[in-house]
Amino acid sequence: MGSNKTYQRIFLSFILFLFLSIIYLPSVCAQGYYAEITIDVDSSGYVTIDGTTNYPDLLVSNTQNYTSKKQSTWSLNITKEDVFSEFIYEITLPRDSSVSYIKTSGFRTIQENNGYFIINGVGENESLSILIQYQTEKTTEGSIIKLDFVNIILFTSIIILIIILFFLIVKDKKKTVENKPLNDTITGYDFKGLNDRQKQIMKLLIDRKIPLTQTDIQRELNIPKAAVSRNIHGLECKGLIEKEQIGMSNLIRLKKI
Repeated sequence: MGSNKTYQRIFLSFILFLFLSIIYLPSVCAQGYYAEITIDVDSSGYVTIDGTTNYPDLLVSNTQNYTSKKQSTWSLNITKEDVFSEFIYEITLPRDSSVSYIKTSGFRTIQENNGYFIINGVGENESLSILIQYQTEKTTEGSIIKLDFVNIILFTSIIILIIILFFLIVKDKKKTVENKPLNDTITGYDFKGLNDRQKQIMKLLIDRKIPLTQTDIQRELNIPKAAVSRNIHGLECKGLIEKEQIGMSNLIRLKKI
């Protein structure tokens, strides 16, 4: 009789353990993927993806796994169903390519540089999806996106105007941060081993001389929310800053040296 009760306890304990594992394992194992990559495609359809990412097997060299060709039209298809907390990419197609179809996740911009068709894109909290159809041979018909000399001049002028307006708008807000060099040491804080974004966050906190929220830092430096969170965590681990939760926000301050 006592042996049966023991088996019952063991069985119930196993069921409870299995139930808790099903509930909590996804949250423990979940990770935020990020990618900051360049994607180069040559005229033979070989793709090289380089940069920084924690997504498995995303970085490759000279592969045709992402391209296919039907008659004279190439297709580039890079689709990752997992959600990325942040991704930034730059795609360079073969020289003198003409694009007939583009569909990507996130926000993208398109430009031409010395005959190369370049697509830049960014996104947050979504899957990475890139589908481009293009031709490497010059054609007179069938190209929806076609850049001639006049279009290039017009497009370049618009980009230059946007850049000038952007810097005029943010100049006053970022004046203090941008005008000073990112030295290895500032006012006693050691910047060695920090990346550029971590240095910018430290300089901003030093220059403002008051604690800032993560939202303040994101707005002042104009960098993605996920990147701010990741780099603040890195600075906290290095013992350079400390966080204090105020309501729904985290207040970031320098640690006294």
